[in-house]
Amino acid sequence: MDDQTSSTSKLRVIALDGPGGSGKSTVAKLVANETGLPYLDTGAMYRAITFGVLQRQINPSDWTAINDVLPTMELDLTGATVVVDGVDATTAIRGNEVTNNVSAVSANPQVRVALVRLQREWIDKSGGGVLEGRDIGTVVVPTAALKVFVTASTRERARRRALESGADIDEVEADLIRRDTADSERSDSPLRPAVDAVTIDTTNHEIPEVVAMVVAMAKERGLL
Repeated sequence: MDDQTSSTSKLRVIALDGPGGSGKSTVAKLVANETGLPYLDTGAMYRAITFGVLQRQINPSDWTAINDVLPTMELDLTGATVVVDGVDATTAIRGNEVTNNVSAVSANPQVRVALVRLQREWIDKSGGGVLEGRDIGTVVVPTAALKVFVTASTRERARRRALESGADIDEVEADLIRRDTADSERSDSPLRPAVDAVTIDTTNHEIPEVVAMVVAMAKERGLL
């Protein structure tokens, strides 16, 4: 265990991981609101890097080119907006172009190392918090007091995303399957539940019910 990981073990951290469309972002935000803990969407960080890569007209699979420009990228996710190199990318990072390329950028080991470092620095400065992503409980904070893996059936996740975007549900489902495969099979920090994570399937649960479950577990572990 490195020093950075060791230091985060003493902080109040609720780690929520899971695939896209599982509801983890909504749950994480509401848990943060209810507990008063700060919130960090790590997925937005990878999307922000992807936006910066595309703005520079770099192939998302060209890791060498990405690694060359990575030190020059400026990210600001401290407020409600996501700013990349001085440009408000809050809406753009949720668009199809970024969504279709974020898995390729996220698989880059140097990108992951850089962002994990930033995420751990955020935890130290914040004194803990609610973090959601795909490798929070397995890599970023493996000693987190509470780890939750939020999931749902692929069809239900596609239904939710289709309702949000107005896209065809079958196309959304195919894209989710593609991203799940890419995220789960990448060699560095693959998407998977931590060994000691509590898995919550949200397919047949309302969001308030899931939030209540997470908050109850946080109280049981003495985080609140």
